[in-house]
Amino acid sequence: MQEALFKKLESLYPEMVELRRDFHAEPELAFEEEITPRKIASYLQNLGIDVRTQVGGRGVVGTIKGKKPGKTVALRADFDALPIQEETGLPFASKIPGKMHACGHDGHTATLLVLAKALVAMRDELEGTIVLIHQFAEEFAPGGAIAMIEDGCLDGVDAIFGTHLWSPLPYGEVGYSYDRLMAASDRFEVNIQGKGGHGALPHETVDAVMVGSSVAMMLQQLVSRNVNPLEPAVVTIASFHAGGAFNVISDTAKLEGTVRTFSESVQNQLIVRMEETIKGVCEASGATYSFTYTKGYPAVVNDRKMTELLMKTAKLFHPVEKLHEIEPVMGGEDFSYYLQRVPGAFFFTGAGNEEKGIVYPHHHPKFDIDERAMLVAAKHLGAAALSFLGTGDKK
Repeated sequence: MQEALFKKLESLYPEMVELRRDFHAEPELAFEEEITPRKIASYLQNLGIDVRTQVGGRGVVGTIKGKKPGKTVALRADFDALPIQEETGLPFASKIPGKMHACGHDGHTATLLVLAKALVAMRDELEGTIVLIHQFAEEFAPGGAIAMIEDGCLDGVDAIFGTHLWSPLPYGEVGYSYDRLMAASDRFEVNIQGKGGHGALPHETVDAVMVGSSVAMMLQQLVSRNVNPLEPAVVTIASFHAGGAFNVISDTAKLEGTVRTFSESVQNQLIVRMEETIKGVCEASGATYSFTYTKGYPAVVNDRKMTELLMKTAKLFHPVEKLHEIEPVMGGEDFSYYLQRVPGAFFFTGAGNEEKGIVYPHHHPKFDIDERAMLVAAKHLGAAALSFLGTGDKK
């Protein structure tokens, strides 16, 4: 049955490309998606698939019920874009100024839609049910996954699989992890209140720039001197705003950044130590502060058994040239919420291609994917679903 699925997907590949380019040209940001979910729902409904719309807000869920009873497996794709001005020069580049599919979600959506078309054609031989989760708002916390789960998208689901078209990996490679794959992604904000004054009279001020700089430097020591070196962690200050005129000592400074961890104990340790550090620096300098820490997505932790199933199916089709376990990455993904509810696995499908100039990282204005990676992803997700349902090896 898998072989028949692969052939069907290969014949539908041109449609997959067409769909991806259509989505790419009309990107919509997280929590603003209107056209995209309508297109998704229409496509699935035209296939005769049962469809729920506005799931959790803007999500779309399609259900393919096989003619024979069995388990239920879910496959997930996300469809939001980013607030980035595209610089690829592609003929199907974004038509919307300041908005771009710079992470591959257009490819995820096209992959799952065409996979649905191929699976519907095999419904008579299908044992069990396949749930197609088209998720909105992956890029910005709180994200769409948690809302869709609360609205029932995982009701009755026994397992879930998902993939990310991943430009750091070349086309033909698949990267996986038996447990931790992506980190918890949090954000923080520090506001410092000092006492401003004339640049020529520093002794009469509490310089918020100096205090903020000291806070920034001290926070950078937390991972190296507080966290077990065997536990991955990142503290990044990505934004520092203070001052205006060249001769005025600023009374305020604002720092923003992100914290990435895998261990909840390390996450909580850093929250406590960050505030202790900020408080100590500010008190020593005569400044006051406010500290806001917002927990984002939890870490993506795969189920080992489901990962083993994925790896077994990846060996069944071309062109997976390299299948390997990879080091966890510190990027975040709200697929983690699904994995907290049901067993499943998330993996990376190589989508880079140096010869074609597809070398830019995710969230870059020149980001692109090798579109052939969508076919690899569709085969992999489809084979995993069939294998889980127990129909993968049947003719």
